[in-house]
Amino acid sequence: MKVNAVNLTETEYVLPGNRTCPGCALTLAYRHILKALDGQVIVTVPASCLTVLHGMYPITSVNVPCVNTPFASTGASATGLVAGLRATGRKEITVLAMAGDGGTHDIGIQSLSGAAERQEDFIYICYDNEGYMNTGNQRSGSTPLGAITGTTPILGKRQNPKDIAAIMEAHCLPYIATSNSSYPLDLYEKVRKAKEIKGTRFIHVFAPCAPGWQFPYSDTIKIGQLAVETGLVVLYEVENGIFRLTSASESLARKGNLKPVREYLAKQGRFKNIAEEQISQLQDWVNTRWECYIDRATNF
Repeated sequence: MKVNAVNLTETEYVLPGNRTCPGCALTLAYRHILKALDGQVIVTVPASCLTVLHGMYPITSVNVPCVNTPFASTGASATGLVAGLRATGRKEITVLAMAGDGGTHDIGIQSLSGAAERQEDFIYICYDNEGYMNTGNQRSGSTPLGAITGTTPILGKRQNPKDIAAIMEAHCLPYIATSNSSYPLDLYEKVRKAKEIKGTRFIHVFAPCAPGWQFPYSDTIKIGQLAVETGLVVLYEVENGIFRLTSASESLARKGNLKPVREYLAKQGRFKNIAEEQISQLQDWVNTRWECYIDRATNF
C-alpha cells in the first residue's frame, strides 16, 4: 500500500525538543526514517549535526538506542553491531549507520567502502547538507560549485561535488536510492524498501541547511523542492541494477521541463559571489547528468 499522510504511522521516535537549528531539514528526514523502521533499530552516528540532535543521555531527543562513533569509523561500527546482533539472534533489529556528507564523502568513505565491499547487512544513510555544518560550514566533497564556505576562495568552491550515490553503486549494492527531506514520503518508502533487503543498502538524503546556506528558516522545504525542480538533485533508486526515477523527478522527466539553476542559486546567500561562468558550468553539468538519467531510466 502506498503511504500517504493519512496512513503514515503516528508513533514518534524523534521526541519534541532538540538542539538543532530552526528549520532543520535533518530533523524532518530523521523523523520519517525512524518511522519507516518502526523503532526496531540501533543507530550508529559519527560526529555530525545528528549527534547534536540526539543530545547526551539521559537528556536525549530520540527513543531508540544510539552509538556514537569516531568520525572515520561509521562503517566499521555498523559492522560490529551487525555481528553482535547476529551472535545474539536479534534478527528483528535493523542496524542504521547515519552520517553527514563530511563523514561519508570524505572522512568516513574508507570504512563505508570496506563494509559495502563485504556486503555487511545494514542500511547506511548519508544526510547531505553540503558542508561540515556542525563545525560552522567548512567545504566538503559534497559542496557544490560556486558555494562559499569558511574554507573556500571568495568565488566559492571551484569543483563540482562527488557523486556519492554513483560511487556506492560501483560497489554492486542490492539497493541504492537518493532522496530529499522536502519529499518525506518518498524517503519513507525508500527506507521501508531498504529494510526488507539484505546486504549493504545506501540512501542519500539531500538536506538543506538554513544557516549554512544563508536562506530564511521558513524556506527549507521550498529550497529542497527547487533543487529537484532545477535538476540539481535527482530522485531515483537502483534495485539490483535496475534504475528508475521516483517521485517529483519522475514527473519532471515526463513533462520534460527543468527550471534554470539560476533560480535555485538566487535564493541562497552562499552563492552571492558566483560568477556567470560558474553558473553556465553548473547548468551544463546539470543538463548532462539529467540526460544520462533519462537515458538510463526504465520506468517511462
